Amino acid sequence: MTKLISLLMLTLPLVLLVACGSDDENPRTAAATTAAADTGDRTPNSEPFTLRLGYFANITHSQPLVGLNNGIFQEELGDHVTIEEKTFNAGPSVIEALFAGEIDASFIGPNPAINGYIQSGGKALRIVAGATSGGAVFVVDPDSGIVEPEDLNGKMIATPQLGNTQDVALRAWLIDQGLGAKESGGDVDVQPIANSDTLALFQQGELDGAWVPEPWGTRLIQEAGAKVFLNESELWPDGKYVTTHLIVSTDFLEKRPDVVEGLVRATVKTTEWIKDNPEEAKTLVNAQIEKISGAALPKAVIDAAWENIEITYDPIASSLVKSAEDAFELGYLEKEPDLDGIYALDILDSVLQDEGLPPVER
Repeated sequence: MTKLISLLMLTLPLVLLVACGSDDENPRTAAATTAAADTGDRTPNSEPFTLRLGYFANITHSQPLVGLNNGIFQEELGDHVTIEEKTFNAGPSVIEALFAGEIDASFIGPNPAINGYIQSGGKALRIVAGATSGGAVFVVDPDSGIVEPEDLNGKMIATPQLGNTQDVALRAWLIDQGLGAKESGGDVDVQPIANSDTLALFQQGELDGAWVPEPWGTRLIQEAGAKVFLNESELWPDGKYVTTHLIVSTDFLEKRPDVVEGLVRATVKTTEWIKDNPEEAKTLVNAQIEKISGAALPKAVIDAAWENIEITYDPIASSLVKSAEDAFELGYLEKEPDLDGIYALDILDSVLQDEGLPPVER
């Protein structure tokens, strides 16, 4: 246990505590208010531009992993655009880079995007498209005795990062079950632990469960003998909730809306290509993961994890409201969040119309 405590101290991240204001009576089902930014003239501009694009080496970031590999992104952006890839391991690092002017756009999870938007007073970023829905599971050790929610009392459960999307989801779910984390007066020991360390600790029998994104849920099942206690999709209408979406800096959006349109079009076309070519897409995703991280995922892992995600250009706006409200209720946000203006979906609407695809819901 001393080893575990030392590991936790090394992996415990900082949480962004930010302030904002809002009023939403039904955050579970209400659609997020959308507001398109002034994107100016999207007439093609042949002036050279270097697009600094962020993403993670993770299957929930499949559009850049595939589209940068098979050439769709470059084709849609044009030869005058140079794509400078920047890979990240955590959402807060993306927001820091965006604030510092080091990136123009990035694929990212919902909670870091919310934090970045609120921390900047709604000025720094806009969500312009979706990327992935689903892909988070709550797994437990079969020998832990966890069968019902009340069995979690006294147990140690891991999440990837304090205040991250899965951490917020777990803590909010515990409250819905009449339970709570120890620091909030409950009896469930929720510990923020890096996913790779969670796998090692699970294998050593030092954790009772974990709420994690794919492919880590599948890896815990296949490599550590965990079993699924809850698939997060069961908690959402039609099983849909945002896991990854595409954000851009407002400065980039205002100055080069033509490049943003190319990026959104590339995301939409790659999404459709992935749906039509799932096996080839998985191969390309794994090849890019290996290129970035130095190690590919076992085929059995990527095949199983793929079944738990939906590749989509729909940002599933209504689920973002719920995530923000949960973060507020848990004390990660000082005031009720106002997300009015976080979406700029006019370019996505135009692209979908051009491609003969149905519009996304607001």
